[in-house]
Amino acid sequence: MRQTPLMDELAGLLDGPRARGAFLLRALLTPPWSLRIEDEAPLTLMLVVRGTAHVLPDGGAPVRLAAGDAAIAPGPGRYTVADPPGTPVRIVIGPGQECTTRYGAPMRQRLARGVRTWGDEASPTTAELLVGTYRVGAEVGRHLLGALPDVAALHGPERDPSVESLAALLHSETGREGPGQEVVLDRLLDLLLIAVLRAWAARRGADAPAWSRAGADPVAGRALRLMHAAPARPWTVAALAAECGCSRAALARRFADRVGEPPMAYLTGLRLAAAADLLREGDETLEAIARRVGYGSPFALSTAFKRVYGLSPARYRRA
Repeated sequence: MRQTPLMDELAGLLDGPRARGAFLLRALLTPPWSLRIEDEAPLTLMLVVRGTAHVLPDGGAPVRLAAGDAAIAPGPGRYTVADPPGTPVRIVIGPGQECTTRYGAPMRQRLARGVRTWGDEASPTTAELLVGTYRVGAEVGRHLLGALPDVAALHGPERDPSVESLAALLHSETGREGPGQEVVLDRLLDLLLIAVLRAWAARRGADAPAWSRAGADPVAGRALRLMHAAPARPWTVAALAAECGCSRAALARRFADRVGEPPMAYLTGLRLAAAADLLREGDETLEAIARRVGYGSPFALSTAFKRVYGLSPARYRRA
């Protein structure tokens, strides 16, 4: 079955995501409540299971969420989540998901309520939020992070059945423990993020971000498909332009405008994401992986990989 342009674009630009030990939390909060988010995480997905919440990005417009709504907040910017707005900050969430009071004192352990559950005692007025936080930007993709607004919200009339099904499954699995549970949660979070992004971008219409329309562009969309079909091919802007039937300048301009970064920068990210997958999932040598993803030597791959991921391929594999 042929994919729609939007599906092509999500498959191309997200090409994942790939959470690795993501932070998952079910938060129970009795109004009035207010959380200050200063964790510097690259991206957080929030789902309101019960009650309401307001996301208030610093310098941005507040976004109200009701039960069933979802929001994506890209980092590392700071923001507040509260209900109602204007409530004094009660808890500050810092790097590493460390929680303190607004004055910096550590939160008391009584806030723990069970497996990945935190906050107040449940009551008829308690709001319930499901939160999934990616810890490393490379797990999501810099081209996506750079294109998102302060808050990308998916409201009631915009909900998609796949979002509701995946949200219910992630909510159920968040409270469980068992063999491989972290991997299960990572993959569910990835799928839910893609489903929310797909529904959010599809309902933006003419106001959709440029990257959500790139797959339909005859130049940028074809270049994306060519790179994804053969990432190891020694692509240049000239070679891509020839395949797309346009000049190098036209390709470079159209691709950057539609995707948000130059073609060769996108190709680098694509190759390194593929290398990360191979490092995690197999035991191939670095030389073999370098050949498969389009690098001429293990040294060249290692240098590029460390620049983006902050770890050498060997350390990444061990982790």
